Amino acid sequence: MAGADTADTGTAPDSAARVRELQARLNHHSALYYAGKPEIPDGDFDSLLSELKTLEDRHPELVHPDSPTQRVGAPPDTAFAPVRHEPPMMSLHNALDIEELRAWHERVHRALPTLEAPGVGDFSVELKFDGLAISVRYENGVLVRAATRGDGRTGEDVTHSVRTIADIPIRLRGDAPAVLEVRGEVILRLSTFVALNARQAERGEKAYVNPRNAAAGSLRQKDARVTAERGLSFWCYQLGYAEGAPAFSSHMQTLEWLRSLGLPVNEHSARLPDLAAVEAHVTDFERRRHEFDYEFDGLVVKVDDLGLQDRLGVDAKAPRWAVAYKFPPEERTTKLLDIE
Repeated sequence: MAGADTADTGTAPDSAARVRELQARLNHHSALYYAGKPEIPDGDFDSLLSELKTLEDRHPELVHPDSPTQRVGAPPDTAFAPVRHEPPMMSLHNALDIEELRAWHERVHRALPTLEAPGVGDFSVELKFDGLAISVRYENGVLVRAATRGDGRTGEDVTHSVRTIADIPIRLRGDAPAVLEVRGEVILRLSTFVALNARQAERGEKAYVNPRNAAAGSLRQKDARVTAERGLSFWCYQLGYAEGAPAFSSHMQTLEWLRSLGLPVNEHSARLPDLAAVEAHVTDFERRRHEFDYEFDGLVVKVDDLGLQDRLGVDAKAPRWAVAYKFPPEERTTKLLDIE
């Protein structure tokens, strides 16, 4: 198959068509590979990639931002440029136990008496990943910029690193809006973290303390090739801004739409009808937290109705319509009394 795919007539129209065909095929097979469902052998993939690189070198005007050749090996940035977040990437207020979760629920009820009405009281509940929050901007379906949260209003431009994360599509599927900015979390899976520290040991280099620190350090590499070696992952959890998007009435609808565009949304996101169901859900996941190949330190509970979110608004730090239910910490500071 690879041999049949490497012919090029040399004319500009044919070269342009072949480049776009190769870019689309390689992006398709790359996504299947990282999903654990490869359709072609690695050798065939490498042959197609080599052909694409040759054509792009010959016709630089045909290099497109969503080309698989742009994922790895981009020249390192000399500094991280500032990126302004609109709207700001806010923090969340915490609930450290069930009683504090109930107190948040009471505040929502006082602010919105209509929440008790049938069909209005749904909550969305998502895992609170222990990673690094980022925003990713697409224009006409193509990734153009990514930034860390920073102080919530201004983050660091890490586009060169984010392009290497296989979970994040360079080009969206389907009917993408003119502008789409999404928020999510960059993480390092536990199995990948173990493998990374094994490589660090082989090289005589210092091991990373935990997956979150490793993810943050990997994303802030100046050389995207270093980031690409780390095997970062990503979960999308919020629509930040869009131009030309469909109208939505609930947060869960936005997540389903983002998933349809090819963005990774965690399968454990759920819409629940009342606080009793939310409490049972967070208790269940607190018990099961070590069954997964990634770390999460709690769950985020949100009022699902977007109209009610607007009515609740935000305070100086966080939205009033959401709260982070935090699991008890598993590491604590203690005092060494004696050594025998």
